[in-house]
Amino acid sequence: MFGFLKKTKEAIAGVVTKKERKISKELLEEVLLEADVSYEVVENAIYYLPAGDMVEKKDIKRVLLSYFRDVEKLEQNDEKPFVELIFGINGAGKTTTIAKLANYYKKSGKKVILAASDTFRAAAVEQLKRWADKLEIDIVASKQGADPSSVAYDAISKAVAKGYDNVLIDTAGRLHNHQNLSNELQKIVRISNKAKEGAPHRKILILDGTQGNSAINQAVEFNKIVPIDALIITKLDGTAKGGALFSIAYELKKPILFVGTGEGADDLVEFDKEAFVDDILGEIFLSD
Repeated sequence: MFGFLKKTKEAIAGVVTKKERKISKELLEEVLLEADVSYEVVENAIYYLPAGDMVEKKDIKRVLLSYFRDVEKLEQNDEKPFVELIFGINGAGKTTTIAKLANYYKKSGKKVILAASDTFRAAAVEQLKRWADKLEIDIVASKQGADPSSVAYDAISKAVAKGYDNVLIDTAGRLHNHQNLSNELQKIVRISNKAKEGAPHRKILILDGTQGNSAINQAVEFNKIVPIDALIITKLDGTAKGGALFSIAYELKKPILFVGTGEGADDLVEFDKEAFVDDILGEIFLSD
């Protein structure tokens, strides 16, 4: 089960005094709201449950699972190198997540290269370089103020020439309403496609899990700038807002690839919707 849900489960335990085979819809609503599931999603879930005042685990599980989208199977072997663009706001844990993702791929036997395209902050380039050194992963970087698109182009071109499997492109943290940075993100997408047709193959938005449902509007606006293919949710180990993942999945209709559970290179967990729902409901219902 997911250890990062500890605080969310503690919040639920504060509402559920005794686990039962069935619970009232009124109590279920209270529990979901306590876990930071949005009111709209709670009402939607209640609507699709069978008629009657009481609900069983299997029925609410069926409804909650329906909110999560499966990852479309774009096999990385079909694209070499497989290029992923990573973006999000400052403070979401973007650069650290890139390092974790690079480590994950390396442990899977992949040859990985990083593109330090966050040239807006010198500290961001240095942070990514430190991770690259620690993980013994190649990196393409330039000086502060350099064209981020050229860094991405050079990294992809090197990956094509040298037979790398994965390219991870870091980008400057931005708010969705920062027009210059938004234009820059769109330019990186265009230039990546020139380096390799079809790149970036996956555009991943990093969302801060501690923001709960407030991250949804942010994601909706980002999706208008660059169409999002998938999500990674960070910092879930430090929040009781784990239920917000239902709302995020419901609103955005995008797959969640991973969740971040700490600051270490290995603190990245593949998202498993079945395990996630079972972990939440296990705090509410008696075991089957």
